[in-house]
Amino acid sequence: MTGDIMHIIPNQFVVSKVRRTIHNKDHYLSFLPRDERQYRTWNNTNAGNFLLLFSSSLFTNCFTLNHSTTTRHHECHQHESNALLSFKQSFFLSKSASYNPSSYPKTLSWSPSTDCCSWYGIQCDELMGHVISIDLSSSQLYGSMDPNSTLFSLVHLQSLDLSDNDFNHSQIPARIGALSQLRHLNLSQVGETTLSGEVPTQISHLSNLLSLDLRSYIGPQFDFPSIKRLQLKESTLRSLIQNSTRLEQLRLSFVTISSSLPHMLTNLTSLKKLSFCQCELYGEFPIGIFSLANLITLNFAQNQNLQGTLPASIGNLTNLAHLILQDNSFDGEIPRSLFGLENLVTLNLASNFFKGRLALDMFLNLKMLSCLDLSFNKLCLFSQNRDVNVTTLPPIQWLGLSSCNLIGEVPTWMMNLTSPYYLDLSENNLEGEIPYFLFTLESLTVLNLACNMLEGQIELDLLSKLKKLTTLGLGGGNKLYFLEGKNTSNVTFPSQIQWLDLSSCNLVQIPNFIRNSQELTVLFVSDNSIKTIPSWIWNKTSLHILDISNNLLIGEISPSICNLESLMYLDLSSNNLVGMIPSCLGSFSRFLQVLNFAENKLTGIIPQTYVKGNALRFIDFSYNKLHGKLPRALVNCRKLVFLAVSHNHFNDSFPFWLGSLPMLKVVSLRDNQFHGAIICPLKYTFPKLRIIDLSQNGFSTKLTSEIIMCFKSMIISNKRQLDFKDVIYSENMSIDLDWYLFSMSNKGVVMDYLGGQYLHHMVAIDLSCNKISGEIPDTMGSLNGLVVLNLSNNMFTGSIPSSFGKLSNLEVLDLSLNNLSGNIPQQLTELTFLGFFNVSFNNLSGPIPENGQLSTFDNNSFEGNKDLCGIQLLKKCEDHPKPPLQEPDGDQDSESGSFFELYWMVILIGYGGGLVAGLALGNAFSVDVYRLLKKIF
Repeated sequence: MTGDIMHIIPNQFVVSKVRRTIHNKDHYLSFLPRDERQYRTWNNTNAGNFLLLFSSSLFTNCFTLNHSTTTRHHECHQHESNALLSFKQSFFLSKSASYNPSSYPKTLSWSPSTDCCSWYGIQCDELMGHVISIDLSSSQLYGSMDPNSTLFSLVHLQSLDLSDNDFNHSQIPARIGALSQLRHLNLSQVGETTLSGEVPTQISHLSNLLSLDLRSYIGPQFDFPSIKRLQLKESTLRSLIQNSTRLEQLRLSFVTISSSLPHMLTNLTSLKKLSFCQCELYGEFPIGIFSLANLITLNFAQNQNLQGTLPASIGNLTNLAHLILQDNSFDGEIPRSLFGLENLVTLNLASNFFKGRLALDMFLNLKMLSCLDLSFNKLCLFSQNRDVNVTTLPPIQWLGLSSCNLIGEVPTWMMNLTSPYYLDLSENNLEGEIPYFLFTLESLTVLNLACNMLEGQIELDLLSKLKKLTTLGLGGGNKLYFLEGKNTSNVTFPSQIQWLDLSSCNLVQIPNFIRNSQELTVLFVSDNSIKTIPSWIWNKTSLHILDISNNLLIGEISPSICNLESLMYLDLSSNNLVGMIPSCLGSFSRFLQVLNFAENKLTGIIPQTYVKGNALRFIDFSYNKLHGKLPRALVNCRKLVFLAVSHNHFNDSFPFWLGSLPMLKVVSLRDNQFHGAIICPLKYTFPKLRIIDLSQNGFSTKLTSEIIMCFKSMIISNKRQLDFKDVIYSENMSIDLDWYLFSMSNKGVVMDYLGGQYLHHMVAIDLSCNKISGEIPDTMGSLNGLVVLNLSNNMFTGSIPSSFGKLSNLEVLDLSLNNLSGNIPQQLTELTFLGFFNVSFNNLSGPIPENGQLSTFDNNSFEGNKDLCGIQLLKKCEDHPKPPLQEPDGDQDSESGSFFELYWMVILIGYGGGLVAGLALGNAFSVDVYRLLKKIF
């Protein structure tokens, strides 16, 4: 499969609080044009459970592997033969160096005793005998690319293909620019074998190029953060486009570009294939690209900040076969001219902001259409004209309509699809029972009906008819149920099932019918009434993802859980589990990325051993009865993004050593017995920290400017720095953790946000309910990325820093229940996004600024400051002149300091109930309650 086509698969399954994306290796191939189907076989041993998604288009058509029958006037030149032999000797041969299961070490045929023009992969000019073409694709080469390789002395080269080998993360040599006659250059790689470093500027000297392929495909089973990708400067890209004006194919997918698209791309009028998938592009898409009449493939998938509209001129691309724009920020309506492109095979517009209504008859002219994915937009599908003959539907085999506002029963026109094997109707408003005709679609390998309002009993004998089924999604919002007993004991569930979502299916036990599913890798049974985990689960060593969250599990966690050495994702949160967490869980699986035991009744200490090189990214032990200290071995979790141990009984000092973790973005220690000073030695700088919650602990002493500057990752110069996108990858699916539910409660009103809408830009500090004293450092005003700042219920003195007026992104500011004095700075009126503000119960004085956001808050935000005046307090300032400032006495300390641990205004970062990130904001006490508590104490 080509890298251009591989991103037709964005289909996010949203089930049980998370968007889940299927990446099933067997589903890609049928959408390829005939000349792009070279690799249909699968070899688990040689391919490492990865289907090589590279097609024969990686290998330039002009290459010939065996030229023994070709008549030549000249044999190979000796110096060129020597150069090739020297190049050969600089590499080892290793089967693992190539992902193509049909790879072959072509250089084995290279011998100094034979004419180099007869070697495999070599083609010579028939008249002069010069080497003009080298095809060493999938040749099992392993080693580093020598910057001074003899390869670059072959100045007559017109085609060079080194794709699908392992060059050990070496850079593309600058001497590539010496091959001035090159017309075809293919250096594309796969996974962890990718080239790295900066693409040399000299590549723009290749003015004769017709095709350039630098793709470095990173598949679902590879760990994105650990892979050093190729980088291409915008200036180099511009020079390349300016000089190589004859380009027909430009493929740069997975090359980090991090810029806007040069508009001069529209000058490449010969372009046929253009692939810029996941290049970190942003800005406006050059509309002129839709006027390049020769385009066959246009792939700009997964550049989330790339935006624009589809113009009516797209209808002029009469040769267009593959349009892949998934996971971007395109908007507007889909022009009707698009539906006149009769050669269109793949149409993937998923995960954008397209809007409007689309009728079924609009697609009838797309007679070649095999893949259609419109999931996760603002579209409304499908209104059907009664006169439309639905028996003439295009030959759609891949249909993604997740979150497309489908209502009513499952549309009956789908029964006329010819041999569909991928059907995703999740996240709609479909009602009624699952129609019988779905069980007659025997070619189905993927069926996802999750997150609808379907109801009724699931008949296992019907499911057993879908003998090719590998993926089944029925959970999340439906009211379906299985009946297990004598009537189902003999039913054969599809044994090849790999991905199974039965969340919220009224289960009281994990179904026995999956006991013999030997290929099961993903199992979601969350949100049911399951009380026990059957022992046979621990024998399913193929499991990558196991989610039994939000059930009624009782008893202890079996140590046999550590038999599941392939686990990447383990979620047992929101149950009634007791006892200790098995100590092996910190080191039993080198693949484990998510470990979530939040909201149980677990006791004891957490696992103390975390092996070096582990893959852990998310750890949540919140809401248990755990105690002890945080193990220093957590510093071995170099990929850790999220750590939450809130609402436990940990007794420890501030774990400053977490600041050495390079990927850590969220730390929640809330409601424990952490104590002492918050310190931050120089080498522990928290380089990517976005959210820190230290509330409801015993931290004391003062905050210093040095501590604040340890949070300098919260200083934002570009909003793209706030990228919170983290994805967990399994062999045949991914979980986008950016789509976990994020709750916010403001003044008792609970609002839910998708992570992609809110958590994506969240930057927060919560130090509330501690014993921190001294003045608030003025440098805190430099953390301009802050969205939430909560310093309430401490012993802060001095004035409110005027530098807070620079916190232009601030939405929540709570300074209540301290000993702050002086005026409310006028600069705070510049905080135009402020939605919650509280300075109550301090020693503030003077007038409340009347303009800006501060004028929108009521007296609850300001009460308890006897010398404060303003219309919010019904206290005119001219009648109450400001008294001289006084030092707070002991009574004031007891009233507005930390005389008790109030649940006042706290930021709750962390996620209980299955990796749910919550932000809890509310007015807990009125002035009357405060006075009552004052009397009690």
